[in-house]
Amino acid sequence: MRSARSASPAASDGRATGANLRHNARMATFQVWAPFARERVEVELAHSTVPMERGTGGWWTARVPGAGHGTAYSFRLDGGEPRADPRSRWQPAGVAGPSAVYDHDRFEWSDGHWRGTPLAGAIGYELHVGTFTPEGTFAAAIQRLDHLAALGVTLVEVMPVAAFGGQHGWGYDGVGLYAVHEAYGGPDGLKAFVDACHSRGLGVCLDVVYNHLGPAHNYLSEFGPYFTDKYATPWGRAVNLDDAGSDEVRRFVVDNAIGWFRDFHLDALRVDAVHALHDERAVHILEVLSDEVDAASATLRRPLWLIAESDRNDPRTVTPREAGGFGVHAQWDDDVHHALHALVTGERDGYYADFGSLATLAKTLTRAFFHDGTWSSFRGRTHGRQVDVERTPAWRFVVALQNHDQVGNRAAGDRISATLSDDLLAVGAGLLLTSPFTPMLFMGEEWGARTPWRFFTDFEEPALADAVRQGRRAEFAAYGWNPADVPDPQDPATFEASKLDWAEPEKEGAARLLRWYTALVRLRRELPDLADPRLYRVGVRYDEDARWLSIRRGAVGVVANLADRPAQVPLDGSIDHSVGHHGVLLAWHPRTPPPDTDRIELPAHSLAILGLAR
Repeated sequence: MRSARSASPAASDGRATGANLRHNARMATFQVWAPFARERVEVELAHSTVPMERGTGGWWTARVPGAGHGTAYSFRLDGGEPRADPRSRWQPAGVAGPSAVYDHDRFEWSDGHWRGTPLAGAIGYELHVGTFTPEGTFAAAIQRLDHLAALGVTLVEVMPVAAFGGQHGWGYDGVGLYAVHEAYGGPDGLKAFVDACHSRGLGVCLDVVYNHLGPAHNYLSEFGPYFTDKYATPWGRAVNLDDAGSDEVRRFVVDNAIGWFRDFHLDALRVDAVHALHDERAVHILEVLSDEVDAASATLRRPLWLIAESDRNDPRTVTPREAGGFGVHAQWDDDVHHALHALVTGERDGYYADFGSLATLAKTLTRAFFHDGTWSSFRGRTHGRQVDVERTPAWRFVVALQNHDQVGNRAAGDRISATLSDDLLAVGAGLLLTSPFTPMLFMGEEWGARTPWRFFTDFEEPALADAVRQGRRAEFAAYGWNPADVPDPQDPATFEASKLDWAEPEKEGAARLLRWYTALVRLRRELPDLADPRLYRVGVRYDEDARWLSIRRGAVGVVANLADRPAQVPLDGSIDHSVGHHGVLLAWHPRTPPPDTDRIELPAHSLAILGLAR
């Protein structure tokens, strides 16, 4: 759509701004959008300062002979302090230091065979680079990719890696959106990680944040109208997507997204909290992104995916543009998580108040959203919109039993494995991985990791650090927590405690759970009925009092007993005794007796997958 484009030098190629190398001329062209500069903008190098020429639309340009890969530079506006390039591709000294010229063509890729990965039928795995391994780097994460390949997942979702203040953090406070956090390994580290994933048949999705920027060393407002006071977000000033000057800001966002696909060979982007992308223009930024990503997919000749995190429960997010939607390919569906979590844990606080019953889970498994125009007690209003299950495939909804938000935003960052038995963990995993949606695991979930995953930060400014610390404690004090029991986000021990313990999978209980997850993933990939995305073909029966659930997925039956005593669970159909072990394809308790014609006896807190006659 032409309305998405602007007159910026980046309109045809995102590499045309920032520091762009011209190899034949042995020089670098520096460009920056700085409409707030009144008189002059300069490129400051190690031993010289080069004036930039004012162009149209607030753009400034300078050509510098001899500048090349690794050349450090900053911009000075009207003689002010040196600032990093808003489109910097490399921040070797972190966001507080100068930018550096980065040549994308220097990296030697080995993934020429890679033709992308489908989202339909995908199995996701979310990880945080800093806590996935003790070293917390891309290089160390590469050493664990064989584990993911053996598990059978197909799409690795990496939490944000855009450059942010300090050494460690969740990544949602990025300020150098075009640069890769240096502590993880910088741009070359990310490329090596993607290349290694592709060599193992794993696609890579990157979490990106466009609704706000972090507070530390965020100087974009000195350059131009990147932010607006028309709206507010819980995390910082809202990005200007519809106010004066927003054409270039929208281009900044679009070029960033396309750059990850083109320059880093990524397969998907997960766009954080799209409900906080405040945009009242006729063409919403999500629709613009969808259009541009689809065009890039045709150019790069491989499928590219856009996944939204949305709190709206609005199916228009994933409705194709041709049908009047935003055209995002998929979205996170928290209602499925809430239904599963509340069911297996018994928690009913906060937004879990409306969840926990088998009826709630049955609705989400067949309708995607529980709140689809229904009353939300947590919000104090009706919420959501119904999904047209005849037209919307279930793979467009990414669902989880655990993820970074639902673990890390708990006061102590405790995983459900901290309180649940392995039996209930196995039941939850079985219900997730046999659902019609796109399932996603959270790192370590597959073996029931006992390490917490907490909220941690590393802000260097004392006032900012204290504000984050006190804000976290005040947030949970309102829910009755003793502030002393809430881990200090700034304490390095909070970060260290969140790292996975890779010795755990070798222990007996964890090893059994890992085998269960692996078997579930394998079964999902082997049985077409389990990946069938047609919601209207999912059948669910349950008994709220007896606490059993029976799900039919084509010729596959999934039966679960949530009670603390054995149960006779009726089946939706007759058993196909020719498959599996007398019709049992997989069972958490291997001694589960073979089913009768129309029912099966399940031990307490257990799940079995059966073959059914068509």
